[in-house]
Amino acid sequence: MARIDSLLSIAVDQGANELRIGSDREPGIFSFGAPLRLNIPSMSVNVMREMMGDILSAEREEIIRTKGSVEATYQSAKAGSFLVTISSRPDGLDAVFVSAGEHDIAEQDASPVMTATAARAMVDVTPYPVKPAQPAASTAACGVKGEVFPSPLLEILIARADSIGASDLHICEGSLPTLRIDGRLHRLDDVPAVVMHDMFKWDGDAEARLTQGGSVDAASDVMNIGRVRLHLYSTSKGLAAAVRILPTVAPSLRSLGLPLALDDLAMLPNGLVLLCGATGSGKSTTLAAIAQEALLRRSIMLVTLEDPIEYDLAESACSLVRRRWIGRDAPDFASGLRDALREDPDVLLVGEMRDQETISLAITAAETGHLVLTSIHSRSAASAVERIVDSYSPESRRQVRVQLAESLRAVVAQRLLPRAHGSGRVAAVEVLRGSRAVASMIRDGKMEQIATALQSGQREGMITLERCLANLVKARAIRADDAKSAANDPDTLGAYLDKL
Repeated sequence: MARIDSLLSIAVDQGANELRIGSDREPGIFSFGAPLRLNIPSMSVNVMREMMGDILSAEREEIIRTKGSVEATYQSAKAGSFLVTISSRPDGLDAVFVSAGEHDIAEQDASPVMTATAARAMVDVTPYPVKPAQPAASTAACGVKGEVFPSPLLEILIARADSIGASDLHICEGSLPTLRIDGRLHRLDDVPAVVMHDMFKWDGDAEARLTQGGSVDAASDVMNIGRVRLHLYSTSKGLAAAVRILPTVAPSLRSLGLPLALDDLAMLPNGLVLLCGATGSGKSTTLAAIAQEALLRRSIMLVTLEDPIEYDLAESACSLVRRRWIGRDAPDFASGLRDALREDPDVLLVGEMRDQETISLAITAAETGHLVLTSIHSRSAASAVERIVDSYSPESRRQVRVQLAESLRAVVAQRLLPRAHGSGRVAAVEVLRGSRAVASMIRDGKMEQIATALQSGQREGMITLERCLANLVKARAIRADDAKSAANDPDTLGAYLDKL
C-alpha cells in the first residue's frame, strides 16, 4: 500500500473527489472544483516519490521526462479507485488524483474510456495554482536539544490528527498510528505501519541515543496546524513517540470554558499560583492562558521556564516576554529560576516544579514580590500542598509550611472529561484560595482540614472537585458515570448528585 493512501483517505473523509500534490507546494483537495480545507505542508520531490511508491515507477518517470506527463490509475485499498495524472514542470512534479466514482478500473494504465484529463474536464477543475517560491522549510523547527524534528510524512499524520480533533498522536515502530480523541484512543487502520526513521529528521546522534534506551524531548511549528510537542523514547518493540498537538497561540481564559472564573489570578501582584492534575489534564493550557491574560491587562516583564516551549505568548504594548527552554537556554529549572531573579521579572511561569530545589526557589520568588505561575503533578489541591511540604526533610517542614502559608494564593486542580453530547471535553476544577483560614491550616500542619475550608469557601471563590462535577452533571455537560470516575471522593459526589 502506497503512503499516498493516507492523503487519499483524508480527501475522501472530507467529501473531496480530487487530490492535487506538487513538489514545494501545499497539497489541495477539491469537491468538483471547489477547494476544501487541508492543512498539510508542502513536500519535496523525494517525499513525493516516497509517498506515491509504485505509482511513480521508473517507467512512468521516463515517460514524464520524454513527454512531460503520464496518466495512470490507482486502486487505494481504503479510498477506492483514482485516475492519476503526473506531470513535470521546470522546478518539480505535480500529480492530480481524481476519484473514479463507480467506475470499475483495474490497476493498470488508464483506458481511453475515461482518462484523468477527461475527468478533470468534466468537473471544470482549474489548473494547479502556481505559488511564489516559499522559504526553505515548511516547518520552523525549534528542536529542543536541536536533534530531531518532524518529517513531512509525520506532518501529514499530524494534519490528519488535527483535522479530526485529536489531542495526541502515538506512533511506534511497526505499529499503526493511534490518536487520542476526547480522551479515548482510536487506531488508524487505513495507513501503513510506522517506520520511525521516516517519521523524523534526525540531527546528530539522536537516533543512536534513543536506541540505547534514552529519550528526547522536542517541539516544532507545523505550518497551518500550530505547535507540536514531541517525546521520543525506546520500548520493547522499538522506538516510539508521543506527539501533543497544540494551538500556536495561547488561548484566552474565557475560551477555555472553565466552570469558575480565574481572571483575578492574572492580576495578583505576587504570590504562588499552582495548577495541578494528571498528564493531559490541561494544566499547561490554563497556565498559558493566565499568563497571556496578565500580559494583556498589565505592564509586566514575564519570564518563562519551559520544557519544551509550547504556546506562543503575545506581548502587549506595555509588556515583555522572555522565554527560556530548559535543556537549551538553561540547564535545568533550578538554574533558570536563579537566573530569572536577576532578570527583573514581574511574573514567572515555571512549567513544572519537579524537585525540592525548584520548589524552594519558586516559593522564595513568590515571597520576594513576584507572581509565580507553576504546575505540579497531584490529584487534588490538598495533596498538592502536602506534596510540596513532604519534599523537604522532616526538620525543614515547619519552615516551609510557614513560607507556603504566606505565599500561596491559589491551587487549581483540573480534570478534562468527555462532553455528554457531541465531541470535545469539558474542564472540571477544584479551586483552593489562600485565605486566612487556609493559611492557618497550612502553617499548623492541619492538612486534613483543607477539605472543610474548600466546602465552606464558596464566597471566597473556592469549590471542591465533587461540587464542580455535580454542577456539570446537573447542567448536562458531562455524564454521571464520567463524573464518578473523575471524583476524588465518589461518596461525596454521590451525596451532591442525590440532591440534584
